[in-house]
Amino acid sequence: MSMNQTPSGERTHIGFFGRRNAGKSSLVNAITNQDLSVVSDVEGTTTDPVIKAMELLPLGPVVIIDTPGFDDSGSLGELRVKKTKQILNKTDIAVLVVDSTKGLQTCDHELIEIFESKEIPYLIVYNKADVHSSIATNTGDDAESDNENEIYVSATEKTNIEELKNRIATLVKDEGESLPLVSDLLKPGALAILVIPIDESAPKGRIILPQQQVIRDLLDSGSSAVCVKDTELEDLLKKFEAGGVKPDVVITDSQAFAKVEKIVPDDILLTSFSILMARHKGFLDTALQGVAAIENLKDGDKVLIAEGCTHHRQCNDIGTVKIPRWIKEYTKKDVEIVTCSGREFPENLDDISLVIHCGGCMLNEREMRYRMKNSVDSNVPFTNYGTVIAYMKGILERSTRILGKKVC
Repeated sequence: MSMNQTPSGERTHIGFFGRRNAGKSSLVNAITNQDLSVVSDVEGTTTDPVIKAMELLPLGPVVIIDTPGFDDSGSLGELRVKKTKQILNKTDIAVLVVDSTKGLQTCDHELIEIFESKEIPYLIVYNKADVHSSIATNTGDDAESDNENEIYVSATEKTNIEELKNRIATLVKDEGESLPLVSDLLKPGALAILVIPIDESAPKGRIILPQQQVIRDLLDSGSSAVCVKDTELEDLLKKFEAGGVKPDVVITDSQAFAKVEKIVPDDILLTSFSILMARHKGFLDTALQGVAAIENLKDGDKVLIAEGCTHHRQCNDIGTVKIPRWIKEYTKKDVEIVTCSGREFPENLDDISLVIHCGGCMLNEREMRYRMKNSVDSNVPFTNYGTVIAYMKGILERSTRILGKKVC
C-alpha cells in the first residue's frame, strides 16, 4: 500500500484554526501547493471544514483540515464554531494562523487553551508577514519567534512555507508509538487464518478495511495469511491437520465468533478483527472494563451503538440489527437502542447507560480516545463490537488470550 493509499484513520490529521480572514485557506493552499480552499478577502469564506487526504512531504500521508473562522458570529456562525470544535477532537497537530498585523486576539487565546487542555501539539503561525514591515520575512533564524512553537510566514509570497512544513513534521507522532494490529503478538513466520464471512452485509467485490490492514500487517512481518469463509473453515482446518500443519491463530469477523469458536480447537489462539483494532487504536483496556456493564442494563435503558463510518445499511447489519438483537436476547431486557455514525458522536451522554463502538478503523487514534474519554468522564461504560459479542457468547477470555489479558 503506497503512501497515498494509507487509510484516513492511519494518517496524521493537521488542522488549521484561527480567526476569519487570518489567511488560513491561503496558508493551506501554499503548504499543499494546491487550490484546496477557496480564498477571498471577504470574512467567513470558509463556511464548512475542508478535509483532504494527501501525501505531503516531508510529512508523509496526512489529512489536511481547513476550518471556518473561530470568531464567526450569528446563528450560522455558532454552528460553524461547533463544527470547528468537533474537528479538534480528531486533530493530531494544530496550526493556529494569526494575522500578524493584528496579533493574538481573544479567540486565539481561547484556541490555545483548547489545544493545551486536549494535549494537542500546536504551532502559532503569524501570517501576512509580507505586509507587516516589523516582522522579518527571510528564511532562517531571523524569521522565527523566540518561542519554538511560533513562526512568521507569508502565504501569498510563499515565505517560510518549507520551514513551516519542517516544523510541523517534528510534531508528527512516530509510527513506532502505535501498536501494530497483530504482528507483535506472533513469532516471525507465523500462520494466521482469517475468517471473512461473505453474506448479504459484506461489501460487494471487496473486503473491509480491518481485514485488509491485518493482512498487510502479517505480510509486513513475514507471516502468512490464509483467508477463508466461515462456511469453509472446518474443511480448511482438516486439510491443515492432515498435512501436519497447525495455524498459530485464527482471526475472525466478530459476528461469526460463536460459530468459529466451536470449530477452532482450544490449543489454537482465537481473536477478532474488532478486538485487534480496539487494541491498535488504544482503547481495548477500557472496552474490557466496560463490557460487564451489560449485566446491569434495565428495561428502558439506552444503549448507544456508534460507528465511525457511514455506509449503506443492509438487512442484517451488524450495528443496527445483529448486536441490538443479541443484547435483548442476552439481557432479557427491553432496552432502547440509539445509533450514531460518521463524524457525529454526542457530547452529552447523560441518558446513555452503555456505549458500544465499532473498531474505529475509519477514525484516527486521537478521535477514538476522545470518544472513549468523553464516555468515561460521563461515567458511561464504553466497549466495542468484538468485545461485547465475545462476552455475550461466553468466549471473551479465549478471544483475548493472545493479548495476555486476564478477563474476569
